[in-house]
Amino acid sequence: MKTVRIGSGAGYAGDRIEPAVELMEKGNLDYIIFECLAERTVAIGQKDKAADGSRGYNQLLEYRMERILPLVKKNHVRVITNMGAANPQSAAAATRAIAAELGLFGLKIACVTGDDISSELDRYYDNTVLENGKKLGEMKESLISANAYMGAEGIIEALEKGADIVITGRVSDPALTVAPLVHEFHWNIDEHPKQMGQAVLAGHLLECAGQVTGGYYADPGKKEVPDLARLGFPLVEVDETGAFTVTKVEGSGGLVSTDTCKEQLIYEIHNPKAYLTPDAVADFSQVTFTQTGENQVRAENAMSHGRPENFKVSIGYRDCYIGEGEISYGGSSCMARAKLAADIVEERVALTGIRLEEYRVDYIGCNSLFRDEISGEIRGNTAAAPVEVRLRISGRTQDRKQAELLANEVEALYTNGPAGGGGAVKRVESVVSVCSIFVPREAVHWHVEYSEVQ
Repeated sequence: MKTVRIGSGAGYAGDRIEPAVELMEKGNLDYIIFECLAERTVAIGQKDKAADGSRGYNQLLEYRMERILPLVKKNHVRVITNMGAANPQSAAAATRAIAAELGLFGLKIACVTGDDISSELDRYYDNTVLENGKKLGEMKESLISANAYMGAEGIIEALEKGADIVITGRVSDPALTVAPLVHEFHWNIDEHPKQMGQAVLAGHLLECAGQVTGGYYADPGKKEVPDLARLGFPLVEVDETGAFTVTKVEGSGGLVSTDTCKEQLIYEIHNPKAYLTPDAVADFSQVTFTQTGENQVRAENAMSHGRPENFKVSIGYRDCYIGEGEISYGGSSCMARAKLAADIVEERVALTGIRLEEYRVDYIGCNSLFRDEISGEIRGNTAAAPVEVRLRISGRTQDRKQAELLANEVEALYTNGPAGGGGAVKRVESVVSVCSIFVPREAVHWHVEYSEVQ
């Protein structure tokens, strides 16, 4: 029975490159995917593109391509990636230039576009924003970008036309894996529910790279994972029925087990019976994982309930400014001094009239993750007093100047606050946030452009 081997070369924008190189050298791969987009990444890319029209793609694209393109040529591994982010055309041009410089002539590069519907947003001003219930038109002055989550169709076309490297903008994470499987096995997206469910499952397990090989699983003394410094990234071997085995390169660090797969299965899915992706409404409720060998897990029984009628659109908008400052206190009574420092800043905010929409105080190491009630319960009443604490004060505002004033007040604690403060830092950040709407599937049209290294 024919099988296809697909590896995961990245699970987020800034991921390591060594595991990808290891997979391409030793994994006997047919394809490798680089999944590098999070919810805000394209919106941030749009900001970069607005400042420089040649940018807007993943900042590590050149670094990665310099390492992997020789292996594309040598080992005949085809690359599929969403590193194009907000500018797939420029990403493809940069990749072509690197390949030419390396003398890798004849490589065929495709870029898939169509996800950017920013120019058409006025058609959707009456649509309700999922996150806040507003009409999109109420936010029109702050909108930066709008990118639809496209499916596998454009990538499939590129593969059928012989592309060695396919670079996309915003497509769904599983689509990077769905596409080569549909292409290789000639599955009909609408007529193979079992295979399409399995294809989405394979893509979902691969999309975060090292998470399924133990990177987001390890917990010393409870869930041991060997050699995490050399964590190997996963690969799947898929057969014509859609069933597949998750594994990694022999000798690499990490762990592939039924438990690592189960944890990744339920990662970021709202409903295991109806995981919405552009290519399939996947049903993972009957999925089984079977340990078939060391670092080998067989995955079966995912299903598809057809394709959704709508595409999700991720919309980036200018949200606010965050002003923040941090300072540390150590030794006896450090917590009391940190609390006094926080009281001083709060009073200074009132005295000087700093205008904030939201204000927050964190005692890092004591309550910053869980806040006071839960943190106190975890520590218990008999817990020893901390010997050091780092105070963080932050505020949210629409006015950059107000954010700067707050940050300055924290820094001023150096000489105007309690004894022994040190390591003060201050920052002001312009925040790009994202929200979502749905648009009809037929409103989004993919397009593929091709070039060859000469």
